[in-house]
Amino acid sequence: MRRSKLEMYIDILKVLAQRGPLKLTHVMYKANVNCSVLKEYLDFLMKQGLVEERTIGKRRVVYAITQRGITVLKYFRELKQVLPIVEEARNQMPTPY
Repeated sequence: MRRSKLEMYIDILKVLAQRGPLKLTHVMYKANVNCSVLKEYLDFLMKQGLVEERTIGKRRVVYAITQRGITVLKYFRELKQVLPIVEEARNQMPTPY
């Protein structure tokens, strides 16, 4: 089943929260997102102040979750606990042929 944009944003934030600052390719593999889509999503998350780009040394670029990103992730987890019905309904949807 395809993930929604929101689910992919949350997956990227989770990876960065759990694994710390990561290079683009590491985020790509851990979040299971292709490179061009990941760049677009990271750009959006940076514009929202949820992720930041850091340069280590002269050339190495890594991505890290910001405090605001951690807060958003926390609220999303709380919302998921309050609304488990959404997950159940989604899992019970018939599969299209």
